[in-house]
Amino acid sequence: MKWKGILIGIGAVVAIIVMAIVGINSFTATAIGYYEKVTEARSAIKVQEKKRADLYPTLADAIKSCDKVMYNTLVDTVKARTEQDGTISDETVNEINEFVNVVVERYPELTHQDNYEQFMKESAITENKIAETREAYNKTVSRYNTYTKNPINKFFLSLTGYEIEEFQKLDYDVSQDAPKNLFD
Repeated sequence: MKWKGILIGIGAVVAIIVMAIVGINSFTATAIGYYEKVTEARSAIKVQEKKRADLYPTLADAIKSCDKVMYNTLVDTVKARTEQDGTISDETVNEINEFVNVVVERYPELTHQDNYEQFMKESAITENKIAETREAYNKTVSRYNTYTKNPINKFFLSLTGYEIEEFQKLDYDVSQDAPKNLFD
């Protein structure tokens, strides 16, 4: 009987020690989880900023190219109309009319207004995604910092040797690397 009581006591002490170790390590596991979420959020910002860096110049080049085609088409039309010396043959009138009709028929493809609208839409979508990812980053930083600054959590984290990293929230000042003068 005595041995049973001693074994039960030893088992209880071992169980308490194991639960304490698991409990203390759960503080570290939670901190590591929050840390990983912060790094994922930081990576998401970089992905969106890379998209912006790739997208804007490409869209600007496409718009400039369309504008150039539009400009050249209009210049050619004006030249065709003004190069006449007052003696317009029926054949010339027909050629000009055909040219103007082709331009009118192709106009929806040449219009640059749609390009500008698409550019503005893509810009707004991209900037909104960047704002959302920055907001998500700030929230994850808040969760991590709040968790690691809690005195009880901090105590148990120090017992496990976990090194707390201090993350700073992003400010919302105007970005110095934001695209500028894309249509120069």
